[in-house]
Amino acid sequence: MTTLVLCVDRSNDVGRKAGVDTPVLGWEAVRSLVTDLGLADPEDAGVNCLLESLRVARDLSDEGEEAVVAVVSGAGDSAVRADRALARQLDDVLATREFDSAVVVIDSASDERAVPMVESRLPVDAVDRVVVRQARDIESTYYLLKQFMADEELRETVLVPIGIGLLILPVLLVYFSPAIAVAGVATLLGAALLYYGLGIDEFVESLPERAREALYSGQVSVVTYVAALGLSVVGVFLGVLSASPVDGGEFVAAMRFAYAAVPWLALAALTASFGRLLDELIRDEGVRSPYLNLPFGVLAVGLLFRGFAGYFLEREAGREPLSVLGHTLAPTERLAVFIVGGIALALVGVRVAASVSDETLDDVIDETGSGSGSPGDPGRGDGGPR
Repeated sequence: MTTLVLCVDRSNDVGRKAGVDTPVLGWEAVRSLVTDLGLADPEDAGVNCLLESLRVARDLSDEGEEAVVAVVSGAGDSAVRADRALARQLDDVLATREFDSAVVVIDSASDERAVPMVESRLPVDAVDRVVVRQARDIESTYYLLKQFMADEELRETVLVPIGIGLLILPVLLVYFSPAIAVAGVATLLGAALLYYGLGIDEFVESLPERAREALYSGQVSVVTYVAALGLSVVGVFLGVLSASPVDGGEFVAAMRFAYAAVPWLALAALTASFGRLLDELIRDEGVRSPYLNLPFGVLAVGLLFRGFAGYFLEREAGREPLSVLGHTLAPTERLAVFIVGGIALALVGVRVAASVSDETLDDVIDETGSGSGSPGDPGRGDGGPR
């Protein structure tokens, strides 16, 4: 049984500080790398991570297992490029020999994001996270704060939003009451924390590269997404015009907004889903059931929203009743027609998807749960950008 002891350096400290190209494979090579990185930056936690990798490999060897230690790192100016570099280096390591399992050694939460990448290629028996013990006196606290100030990523995440909030606070106090000023600053800081905490910064960072790759690969969905965005803006604009000024209170205003905006928003969603459907057809890999169901589902939901909004407006705002084939419908009859129409559209979508696609509902559920998909398609669990 051969076990791969893999040290993951997603931030590429090995390449930037020690100037060593990865992957690094073998006991002697990794032990030499510990010396190079330790001399370049003795305070780097990566040194401890490398030493832990050597210790785990030694312990496994003492127990009679064959252990091979390796180091991979992420090199690139974005999270996507770093993960792709990790994937390439991992494939290079696995190509050297056949491994039965792996033990992943990491030193941060960022490195832990690479664990699913390893699991997709090799069974992972354990994940060993190295935590460096620190002294707990006042001097050490000051030292840690100094190290925190020197970390560029932490400065951008924490200090920049706090600094902007402190700069805006005096201006808000001059023009507004203290309560409004404090609420505005708190909202700004909360939005900044959510921006980084939910990973929106990584999504925004990878968005230009994803758009460029989509354009180069000839995906029709890029154009339809832009068209859908424009239609959404038109829908919101018309909804705002219909809702203000209005008599009848906030509820009637919201219903007028929905009644005017929903058709355009549904058309936007339909345009976007049509682009994804065309991409599936162009790939010649067959059309999956969710992409066939989506246009009908969008139309059905839009029809239901339109029906409920029209019902409330006819009852509360005096909107003219709907006439069908010369017959004037009462508000309840109007709502029933829209509900039946929405359900019928949804059933038609299910029927069309079942007749065109060979997938069953169990296949779709299994594929969604396992995260399988075609290579390079975001959102299918292939490690592509999300």
